[in-house]
Amino acid sequence: MEKEYQENTYGNDNIGSVKIADDVVATIAGIAAAEVEGVAAMAGNLTNGLLDKVGVKNLKKGVRVEVIGREVRVDMALVMEYGYNIPASSRKVQERVQNAIENMTGLEVTDVNIRIMGINMQKNG
Repeated sequence: MEKEYQENTYGNDNIGSVKIADDVVATIAGIAAAEVEGVAAMAGNLTNGLLDKVGVKNLKKGVRVEVIGREVRVDMALVMEYGYNIPASSRKVQERVQNAIENMTGLEVTDVNIRIMGINMQKNG
């Protein structure tokens, strides 16, 4: 039995279509999460203050997205900075990721699941 999969395709059939790759959605999520104060790293990549040095390819590490039809589920693994409220920072990440994906792609984000992998104890600056 073949699995039925609806592609991530948009647009007017008279003009053409637009397909958004899952990697693009994951990159959007990674950038949005990196912008939240208190997020130190994703999957071992430093984020705060180093976005220009870290390639866009690395911003999707630690982010897994599942796109089914027009719905997206996001799973993220983060390292937080010491001294920040983890639940409050996590909520900000969830909100920012949801807003970024929905505004940029038109998809509906159903879940943004965050797993805290550690705490960065080093002082920045």
